[in-house]
Amino acid sequence: MAEHSTEKPSQAPGETSETDDSIAFKPKQLDSDGHETIQSPISESSSASVHRGDITEKNTRNAPRDAPTNQPSSLLQRAWNWIPPQARYDPENPPKFTVWLNILFGFAACFTVSNLYYNQAILNKIAETFEVSFEKASSIATLMQAGYACGMLFICPLGDLFLRRPFILTLIGFTGAMWLILCLTSSFTTFSAISFICGFTTVTPQLMLPLVGDLAPPQRRASSLAIVVSGLSLGVLFARILGGILASYTSSWRNIYWFGFGVQALVLILLYIFLPNYPSKNPGGMNYFKMLWSIGVLLVTEPLLVQASFVTFFLSAVFQSYWTTLSFLLSSPPYEYTSVVIGLFGLIGVIVILLAPVYSRLVIDKVVPLFSALIGLFFELAGVIVGTFIGSFNVAGPIVQAICIDVGSQFTQIANRSAIYGIQPLARNRVNTAYMVIAFSGQLTGTAVGNRLYAQGGWVYSGSCSIAFIGAAILLCVLRGPREEGWIGWTGGWAIRRDDLPPPQTKDMIPSEKAPVSGEAAKTGHVLSES
Repeated sequence: MAEHSTEKPSQAPGETSETDDSIAFKPKQLDSDGHETIQSPISESSSASVHRGDITEKNTRNAPRDAPTNQPSSLLQRAWNWIPPQARYDPENPPKFTVWLNILFGFAACFTVSNLYYNQAILNKIAETFEVSFEKASSIATLMQAGYACGMLFICPLGDLFLRRPFILTLIGFTGAMWLILCLTSSFTTFSAISFICGFTTVTPQLMLPLVGDLAPPQRRASSLAIVVSGLSLGVLFARILGGILASYTSSWRNIYWFGFGVQALVLILLYIFLPNYPSKNPGGMNYFKMLWSIGVLLVTEPLLVQASFVTFFLSAVFQSYWTTLSFLLSSPPYEYTSVVIGLFGLIGVIVILLAPVYSRLVIDKVVPLFSALIGLFFELAGVIVGTFIGSFNVAGPIVQAICIDVGSQFTQIANRSAIYGIQPLARNRVNTAYMVIAFSGQLTGTAVGNRLYAQGGWVYSGSCSIAFIGAAILLCVLRGPREEGWIGWTGGWAIRRDDLPPPQTKDMIPSEKAPVSGEAAKTGHVLSES
């Protein structure tokens, strides 16, 4: 019996994809028109393919008499599977990753992550409506965050396997359908359960970030990531502020949930029209449980990932500790501000967030990520020292601290993401999952430790702990140089300029001599367009 050879999916140098015949996901293969392609069951070498609703004569002869045609069962399914022409993927001419598509990703991140934070300003009104205690109502916020954490761990790794377009659209569509229940239900038990489910599937931002890491060339990766990170940060801020405003000045707190439903529908429509159908990164299929196991393996085999993750752990703890204890400080003497005034402190960081893509393009894209991270850490350290020791008697202290924490966090987080997305291109979603699990643990630590220390010694105690956290993060950065491949050391030196930037082009160079696009963008054909 002749053996037929099958062509394996292309791999990045040094990369392998995991396969398992027992429990493996086999993602659908689509042609350039967005139709599913089905291999002939008679012979792989016959190269027979079947398009939905269009069975060729050759396949009709070869296929068994009772072979299913896989035609869409409804108009809705046909519309869902159809791909607009501008979103179809052509391997000979891959769609350009334009600035406008980058902004769309940031917009999507903003108004999907908002789902997690609408409730935080209206928990008292939720308690009144469902006639439960405030303590019980506050469990809604906890359930949303717990669902989000579970989704990051169990859903996000699948981005390394499935086609990203249908995967992202399905998650947003499902979340929107569940969200409608939150807008209508009168049962607190149902509201609680659906809140967890919505948190579980609201992981679109954590799928967008690795996708940008895939598409943006190395010399533009930081500024491209900054647009999505800024959208994510704005989503957190707007959700808290808008939730309080709509709950206070409209007839019902549910109006903020109806608003959330509307913007999710808008995001779904825009992504349906414009999100390209990028191919799967591991089309051969992968074992799901091995995929989860590999996240832990990454955290013990990738020194750069471990360094960046624990730097982010300490930064997340500082950030969360500050915003958790700030309300205690400002509501107490000598300030005694109202909750509205305290809430306005969140607006301090808006300018910093909006400027993130600018300084990412001017600074972070041009230097090694570790240097950018150190800039952010020292800037944040200065602000926390000032805020800790004058914040008890002068409101300028918390204001300076807020600005420095926002700037420092943006610098360091964007630099860290830019660095880790260079690790194992076929596993970027799992790399991102490992990074975010550690960061989320830092947020929990900051909340618990900050509250405990504030209760024991006030603002200075909690601030002093934050200073120690930043010092630990700086130490982690110094222990391992930007070009070191091991766990500790400075191999390769401390030159600030990145090594993967293309050489500068001069007017005297003829077109054939101009520097090619560097990095993964050259291999995949995904180039960030200026238009």
